[in-house]
Amino acid sequence: MAAHVLAHADAIPDKVAVSVVDQTDATTLTYAALKQAVLGTGGGLLAAGCVPGDIVLLRLGNTIDFPIAYLGALAAGLVPVPTSAALTEPEVARIVTELRPRLILRDPHVASAPGAPEIRLATLNALRNHPPADWHMGDPERLGYIIYTSGTSGQPRAVAHAHRAIWARQMMHDGWYGLRRDDVLMHAGAFNWTYTLGTGLMDPWSVGATALIPAPGTPPEALGSLLSAHGATIFAAAPGVYRQMLSRAEMPGLPALRHGLSAGEKLPETTLASWRASTGTDIFEAYGMSECSTFISSSPAHPAKLGALGQPQAGRHIAILGDNEPTPRGTPGTIAVHRSDPGLMRAYLNAPNETAARFSGDWFLTGDIGVMDEDGQITYLGRNDDMMNAGGYRVSPLEVESALADAPGVTGVGVTQVEAKTGVFIIAAFYTSPAPLDERDLRAYVEPKLARYKQPRAYIHVPMLPAGANGKLVRRRLPLFWSQPTKAN
Repeated sequence: MAAHVLAHADAIPDKVAVSVVDQTDATTLTYAALKQAVLGTGGGLLAAGCVPGDIVLLRLGNTIDFPIAYLGALAAGLVPVPTSAALTEPEVARIVTELRPRLILRDPHVASAPGAPEIRLATLNALRNHPPADWHMGDPERLGYIIYTSGTSGQPRAVAHAHRAIWARQMMHDGWYGLRRDDVLMHAGAFNWTYTLGTGLMDPWSVGATALIPAPGTPPEALGSLLSAHGATIFAAAPGVYRQMLSRAEMPGLPALRHGLSAGEKLPETTLASWRASTGTDIFEAYGMSECSTFISSSPAHPAKLGALGQPQAGRHIAILGDNEPTPRGTPGTIAVHRSDPGLMRAYLNAPNETAARFSGDWFLTGDIGVMDEDGQITYLGRNDDMMNAGGYRVSPLEVESALADAPGVTGVGVTQVEAKTGVFIIAAFYTSPAPLDERDLRAYVEPKLARYKQPRAYIHVPMLPAGANGKLVRRRLPLFWSQPTKAN
C-alpha cells in the first residue's frame, strides 16, 4: 500500500509533495524527503523490535508526523491504527485492551493509556533519518490497517482493512475527484482524520500531485485566502466547513480552483447553491463509510442530478436491496456493496458474528436507505438505524447515553441528533430528573468520558422519555421535545 502511494517519488524527487500552509508561512516536503521520512520511520520501527504484522497505535496530533508514521508503519509491513487526537484516556484504554498493540506512537499532548511501550514524538521524528526499510511487499489481501467506527452496539468497532483498499481508491480519481498530476489539492481536515488521510494526502501522492493542508488552528474564514494564495485547483472539506466559510467571510477570487469535494455527511442544497454563487465552481459529493471507501459519487464528468448523491464509481459493484435481492429501479432499499469490492473491509476485527450479520449473501449491508433511478443515479433517503453524524463522524447514541446514564441527578437519558437550524444538525441529550440540572455540570461530567465531537451540544430536561409498549426508548420521538434551538452552541 505505501509503495503504491509513493510510486512516483523517484521520478519527481524535487516536486512538493505536501505543504502545510498558514496566512504567513508554508512548511513543505518534497517527494524525495517524504519517501526518505517514510522509509526511515519504517526502518526505525523495525529496529525498535517490531516485526511485520505487529499492530502500531497512532496517538498523534494534527501534524505531518501522522501520515509519515502511518505510511512508515505500512512500508515496514506493520498494521497502523489511526485514531482521533480527541479521544479521551478511557476511550483509548478500550482500544489498547482490544488490540494489544506492539507500540504506541505518541505526542505527549495527546491522551493515551498504558498497555504498550511508547515512542514519543521527538524520537519518532528522529527515525526519519534512520537507515530505510525495504518496502514490505506481500499478499494484497493481508491485514493492512485498522480504523474504528461506532456501531449500533454503542461501542466503537475495529474495522480491519486489507492492503488492496488502496487499489479501490483509484476508482475515485475519475469517479469523484477528476484528479490529475498537475493538481494542487487542499483538504481542510486534520491530518489524523481518515478523510484527510485518504482524499487529502494518499490520493494526490498516488498520482504525483501536490497536497496542501491548512496549519492547525486555521479558522474557516481564512481558508478562502489560502486557496487563492497557493493556487489550489481542488478543495476538499466536510459540508460544515463550506457553510462556515461562506457565512464568516466574503470569498476571494479563486481563478485556479476547478471544483470542491464534499464527504462525511449530506451536503445541504442551500450550501451548494451558495458556494456556486460565491465561487462559480461546483462541489462534487461522495458517499462511503468506515467499512468501505467512498463508492457512490458525482464528478466533473458525471454531475449528480438535483438531490442525488451521484452514481456508483466505475469498477464498483453496488445494489439497492429489498428482501435480500436487488429492487427494481425507482424502488427504495438498503444500499449494499458486493463482497468482491476491493475497498470493502476484511472484517470487524475478531468479531465473526458481527461481520456475518452485516451481509446478506454476498452483499454487505450499509444500513443506509437509497433509491436508484433509471440512469443509475442514487438518492440517499436516510438511515435505517439511529446512528448520528457529528461533523462527518458517525456516533452511536448508545455510547453517549451510556456516558450520561450515571450523571448525578439523571434518572433517564435519550440521545439523538436534531436540526438546530436549516441544514445544521447537532447531538442533543434529553434527560429526566426531579428538576432541571445545571447544564454546565452535565457538560463537565461527559467531558472526560467522550471525545468532543461525541459530546451533546444541548441538554433538554423532559418530564418523561418516549417509550413503546415494551418500555424501550423510542428515539425517533425525541426531536418532538426540541423546541429551544437557542440552547445549542
